[in-house]
Amino acid sequence: MEQNLADFKIIGISIQTTNEGGQSTEDIGKLWGQFYSDGISDKIPNKRSEEVYSIYTDYETDHTGKIRAIIGQKVTSLDKIPDGLIGREFKGGEYSKLVAKGEMPNAIVDLWKKVWKEGKELKRRYTADFEIYGAKSQNGADSEVDVFIATE
Repeated sequence: MEQNLADFKIIGISIQTTNEGGQSTEDIGKLWGQFYSDGISDKIPNKRSEEVYSIYTDYETDHTGKIRAIIGQKVTSLDKIPDGLIGREFKGGEYSKLVAKGEMPNAIVDLWKKVWKEGKELKRRYTADFEIYGAKSQNGADSEVDVFIATE
């Protein structure tokens, strides 16, 4: 489903990684661990909601090159970015909305594998793609996570 999204701001933590050899799965898993173990959500000022965003941006080429992963939350302002965190603004535009359904993180990993195979059909921009973890994301086998892919 195509949607036109507005610009948004995020504060969170990040890592540079690659999908090569499954490296991103390991790195992003560690980043999630850090997000929760370090209480990052409690450190983020000016939050718009409790939803957690996992963003993939700064693509070196496409999904086969280096990328930056950011885990954080949408904020109203980047005026105060706590030490150790990063703040970024992302341009809105056209996005394809997909929904990963099932046990996490397996359902999200399976959805991304499908996106990588069908990437040309989606006409991806490789600017910023993201997942939103809201109330439905913690329901075991009935979990749902919205995934937004930047498209042309």
